[in-house]
Amino acid sequence: MLDAFEKMSVGQQQQFRDTANKLLATTFLSRDKKDNKEAYYFLMSYKDLFDEFFSILGYEIELDMQLGAVKLNGANSQSILKLRRDETLVLLILRLLYHERIKDTSLNDNTVVAVSDIHQKYDMLEIKKKLNKTDLISSLRLMRRYNLIEITGDINTSACKLVILPTILLAIKNEDITEVFNTINKINAEEVKA
Repeated sequence: MLDAFEKMSVGQQQQFRDTANKLLATTFLSRDKKDNKEAYYFLMSYKDLFDEFFSILGYEIELDMQLGAVKLNGANSQSILKLRRDETLVLLILRLLYHERIKDTSLNDNTVVAVSDIHQKYDMLEIKKKLNKTDLISSLRLMRRYNLIEITGDINTSACKLVILPTILLAIKNEDITEVFNTINKINAEEVKA
């Protein structure tokens, strides 16, 4: 691995460091996100070197070229982000919205929703505790930081548009969609008891 790294130009070595750090910080990279594009293609070009590097750290790279998405899988529980209740619900709702909207878009189109769509889906799921604006904005900013969405417009308005990136399919896989509904029902049941 060191030999391959040393054979790179100084610029490529810096790009390797930047890409590795970006992946460690965000877990996901999306080819469709402007600030991820260069890192995504660089990682594709040097995938074997990245695989070797991250395996030393106990990680595994999951690359889906059809989706244009990369996920860094951790081998231990320390690398798993613990989401709060509202963050979990927002992530699950975004995944449901992506699943519903992807049928209506072509592979080249982005899946776009409005903040109001999240509220509408939240209400439709009949979750007892309402989602307040502060928690929603905080959750959306978290999803943006992990390259699951892009925010276009003023996040404080219900008309704000969100581009749900294909990386969400690596965060919650198709086979896990039933689990999404079960998790939402479990949260609802816990709220009824409280």
